Amino acid sequence: MNICVVGTGYVGLVTGACFAEFGNQVTCVDKIAAKIESLQAGKIPIYEPGLDDLVQRNVRGERLKFTTNLEDAIREALIVIIAVGTPQDDDGRADLSFVRAVAKSIGENLDSYKVVVTKSTVPAGTGKMVREVIEENRKGDHPFSVASNPEFLREGSAIEDFMRPNRVVLGTEDAQSAAILQDLYRPLYLIETPIVVTDVVTAEVIKYASNAFLATKISFINEMADLCEAVGADVQVVAKAMGLDRRIGPKFLHAGPGYGGSCFPKDTRAVNELANDRGVNLRIVKAVIEVNDDRAPRMIEKIKAAVGGSLNGATLALLGLTFKPNTDDLRESPAIAILDRLLEAGATVRAFDPIANAELVGAPRDGVVYCGDEYEAVSGADALILATEWNQFRSLDFSRMKGLLARPIVVDLRNIYGPERMRDLGFEYTGVGR
Repeated sequence: MNICVVGTGYVGLVTGACFAEFGNQVTCVDKIAAKIESLQAGKIPIYEPGLDDLVQRNVRGERLKFTTNLEDAIREALIVIIAVGTPQDDDGRADLSFVRAVAKSIGENLDSYKVVVTKSTVPAGTGKMVREVIEENRKGDHPFSVASNPEFLREGSAIEDFMRPNRVVLGTEDAQSAAILQDLYRPLYLIETPIVVTDVVTAEVIKYASNAFLATKISFINEMADLCEAVGADVQVVAKAMGLDRRIGPKFLHAGPGYGGSCFPKDTRAVNELANDRGVNLRIVKAVIEVNDDRAPRMIEKIKAAVGGSLNGATLALLGLTFKPNTDDLRESPAIAILDRLLEAGATVRAFDPIANAELVGAPRDGVVYCGDEYEAVSGADALILATEWNQFRSLDFSRMKGLLARPIVVDLRNIYGPERMRDLGFEYTGVGR
């Protein structure tokens, strides 16, 4: 099949490369010429394990190409996938201006039947809007179908999630588009991937509902961590025992500084505003957002207590800046929120992340020293703060760390290490909910 993927961000690039790996002819389009030139030169603008090789292999096989020419890409394609950003407005709603602009271009260049698929995370009713915009702008009477195919990609394991998904959701409005999209995903039938075929608006809700529920699990276990600290229990054991109940499951029951990234913060706020617009009070989702917003201040109080009550003048080593390991994504990162609050409190921060450096972090911050590795970061610091659970932070040389730190204090916001082991090594250790 000929496929046009509009948008070469995280979702669009992974989607395009994976569909090309299935043997399709894929054209990825972006209006930013510099990004397309970089991709044509073989440079991947995001960090995602395995994506480099996947893109290069399919470019060499002439199944994947990149262009700024949206008009030609639309005309050549049977399937046009909208994978542009839907950033958060000031009021918390999803900004659909990029989706609307792409729909307008599709209408203006519609010259034969096409399936127009929204891959971006969009609120319920977006498919209807896309249809209306295309109809308003098409010059002939060419038929088309609108569909929703939400993505469920985890940053850091996106290729595996695409190639071996838990399920594929296809929201369609007619039998023809359903058949075409099922054929597109036929390679996944061989591994018996469940395919959920439903209507467009239900597919749109499935995406928001899934992310809101996963965010709920994170906020729930974080509140249980607070309870555990108050009564002297261990949230790690609580979470393990809960996860053994098959009705609950172990995923996303990891206490820490809260969720971040491009999905959960934005999507929980967007679904809450969507519900408000329709007169529905999502009390659980509101509580999830409130609990998560409170995590960074709670972590700061934890760090204050560990170093003796004041951060003013303290030098702190912060390991990890991205919102999770195996990604370069800093959007809504709890580690960045903590970094900024430490600076506001008068601390100097020696930061290290395996991927995120000063250039990637962006806005200059007085009081931050970006270090070359974890050992440089702790040199002379009053405390070590573990903020992101990168694999290389799981086997630190603590005898070396102890000699480099000014004070043997570890604040482990990801519960990577055990309290007893750290105390046996001579550290003052603080975890979350332990």
